Amino acid sequence: MTKILVTGATGTVGSLVVSSLVGAGRDVRALVREPGRAALPTGVEVARGDLSSPQTLESALDGVDSVYLMWPGLPVDPRVVEVIAKRARHVVYLSADVTDLDDDEPATIFHQDIERLIRKSGASWTFVRAIDFATNTLGWVDQIRQGVVRWPYGQAARSLIHERDIADVAVHALTTEGHYGARYVITGPESITHAEQVRIIGEAVGREVRWEDLPVETARRQLVAAWGNPAFVEARLEAWRAFVDSPERVTDTVQRLLGRPARTFRSWAQDHADDFR
Repeated sequence: MTKILVTGATGTVGSLVVSSLVGAGRDVRALVREPGRAALPTGVEVARGDLSSPQTLESALDGVDSVYLMWPGLPVDPRVVEVIAKRARHVVYLSADVTDLDDDEPATIFHQDIERLIRKSGASWTFVRAIDFATNTLGWVDQIRQGVVRWPYGQAARSLIHERDIADVAVHALTTEGHYGARYVITGPESITHAEQVRIIGEAVGREVRWEDLPVETARRQLVAAWGNPAFVEARLEAWRAFVDSPERVTDTVQRLLGRPARTFRSWAQDHADDFR
């Protein structure tokens, strides 16, 4: 039995990875910043560590064969990947739907930087490239409760993925053979518009919720104020604009890997209905 280290073990996806591995009888060690505050399943070994401090990872990696790695928006520190690669045979990295880059191309986002570092590290690797999470629609909670969601590009069609499907694919890559060097782009089973997502959430919650298109200039000001990163806001607005005419792609990766369809957005809304009430 090999030991698997899970980073981000109390997060949206990481907590599901931990519980699935434990349920399958795997030997799991969870990397957390504050062990005393971590609510983890019985039987999980807890290690104190922080991806912003590579030196704290040394003891957490003792005896570890595989690592589930997620990067919590911190600046990229190559030393983290170096430390992991020295100890672990296999790294499953939760990435995004990014373009493959050669080693001499400048990376545009940190996921590409991290993928490149992992590729060059000497460890075996699998990249789970997830389309935007369905959980991002929780940003509409207050508006859903008020009955109207005001957001730009209501006809932008997205293929958002349920966090449980992300975790299931990661666990599959960690516990079965044949995934070294794979780049898995995973999506939901359908591409549905922002406005339709709001309608489905309303049905799950049991109330009518209307969509109102927010003017792009107004949205830009509000999002920059909320997110604090004008370049990121501009990239999001441009992507949503593009998805109006060209819906976000849908892959069959979840079906191929797990032998079942990816969970629908409706099932996600039903699972999270209480969060919107």
